[in-house]
Amino acid sequence: MRHPQLRPDGELQHLLSIDGLSREMIHRILDTASSFVGVSERDVKKVPLLRGKSVFNLFFENSTRTRTTFEIAAKRLSADVVNLNINTSSTSKGESLLDTIDNLAAMDADMFIVRHSQSGAPYMIAQHLNEMRGDAVSVINAGDGRHSHPTQGLLDMYTIRHFKGDFTRLRVAVVGDVLHSRVARSDIQALSILGVPDLRVIGPLTLVPEGIESMGARACTDMREGLRDVDVIIMLRLQNERMRGALLPSAQEYFKQYGLTREKLALARPDAIVMHPGPMNRGVEIESAVADCPQAVILDQVRFGIAVRMAVMSMLGAH
Repeated sequence: MRHPQLRPDGELQHLLSIDGLSREMIHRILDTASSFVGVSERDVKKVPLLRGKSVFNLFFENSTRTRTTFEIAAKRLSADVVNLNINTSSTSKGESLLDTIDNLAAMDADMFIVRHSQSGAPYMIAQHLNEMRGDAVSVINAGDGRHSHPTQGLLDMYTIRHFKGDFTRLRVAVVGDVLHSRVARSDIQALSILGVPDLRVIGPLTLVPEGIESMGARACTDMREGLRDVDVIIMLRLQNERMRGALLPSAQEYFKQYGLTREKLALARPDAIVMHPGPMNRGVEIESAVADCPQAVILDQVRFGIAVRMAVMSMLGAH
């Protein structure tokens, strides 16, 4: 059965999750992104690939950073961009989600960038548009609940490939609140698809989902054991807004056990890179001295994120 985000010819119709993408498709997206990295260094930071197309940013959940990078990416592709503050628009007046989508699609939208607090919302929108409009409109999931954040996963893969090259020789550690993190889920799926042989998830038992081994990762509760000889460290933000109940004793205790310090970083390989999807909680997940050290590639992730989102949008908009 065809994956809901693929066209009959195997090309991308939507980007809803990393799950369902082949290794070849991920590398194609990353290769396409490589061609866009240099655009930001030009005097005129534009290419005409989406000229005449309308891209609607639908953020039912706040995220200034993600929304801004999608907006910049679309404008650099010469698309017309519409930003909608959904919290103060029709859905707060009782209109259903799909009614809102139908009204916007009637305005000749070509692409929806959707961020939603409910897992599965972008899937429902994509399925509805497929039924109502065939393959005329594409949907990109910009983060849904605890489920998926595929463009963040792809930009993280671009960052790792840029600095480390071959995925099939890497040791990678994903550290922190894996349970509530859609970024962690997307990263783990992508790393598994790309053939990383040693994938470790590090965190307290309360923040590591059951069955993580079925995703190709090994769980560690000891930070020092988990970081030994790794090539890549992906730190995660504590998702306090998604936690129910007391999953942690305190932020100070968490930092003591699972915060990345220079001492713990020294356990990794000398050329290991440190990543974080942002926004960072300094002194909780990561020490400032580490966040600002040469091994940290956090600002590179932001820069590459625009190129990766340009790549995805250009591939979806090419049809």
